[in-house]
Amino acid sequence: MSPTITAFERSPDRGKGLARDMRVRWALEEVGQPYDVRLLSFSEMKEAAHRALHPFGQIPTYEEGDLALFESGAIVFHIAERRAGLLPDDANARARAISWMFAALSTVEPPIVDREIARLVERDTTWSEQRLPLVEDRIRARLGELSSRLGDADWLEREFSAGDLLMVSVLLRLGGSGLLDECPNLSAYVARGEGRPAYRRAFDAQLAVFTGKPPAGQ
Repeated sequence: MSPTITAFERSPDRGKGLARDMRVRWALEEVGQPYDVRLLSFSEMKEAAHRALHPFGQIPTYEEGDLALFESGAIVFHIAERRAGLLPDDANARARAISWMFAALSTVEPPIVDREIARLVERDTTWSEQRLPLVEDRIRARLGELSSRLGDADWLEREFSAGDLLMVSVLLRLGGSGLLDECPNLSAYVARGEGRPAYRRAFDAQLAVFTGKPPAGQ
């Protein structure tokens, strides 16, 4: 039985691959797992049937047999643990890759989301102009630390892992900000992630929802 994930019927990112179901799609493509998608409107996301799967009324969710999961990081972790291709076999390398998964979501993503809130939700407030530079300085600090750790390596550890998948997904949210350009090795790192065939398949599948056109080759 193929797992079923949920996604926006009309994504706010307009098909740019930033909605969090993209992370799950990418993980499933990396491990070669077919999957089904159930599209939801914003009103359906708040109904009892969906809240039974996701208590906060968001996407994505993941259903497989009698298992139902929510939160993109938890879903990617589940996929990576149960299917080969996203976590190393060596126990120590595996633990390091999992650490990077947590770092992406708990350390790097929060200030990036804060920036989006400051720009989009709080832009008409009296404090927005003062807050945005502070948030961007926090992002620069994180990017500088991550850039130093990555150095000239292709991936955070020896091989591509779920840690890279989540980190690249998070950094993509900075597109158009210019902040990522300040760390050329991180820009190249993100480009490598976007260049992976599994990423392209996932991106095309999500874009097809917005455009209403099937992905190329289908």
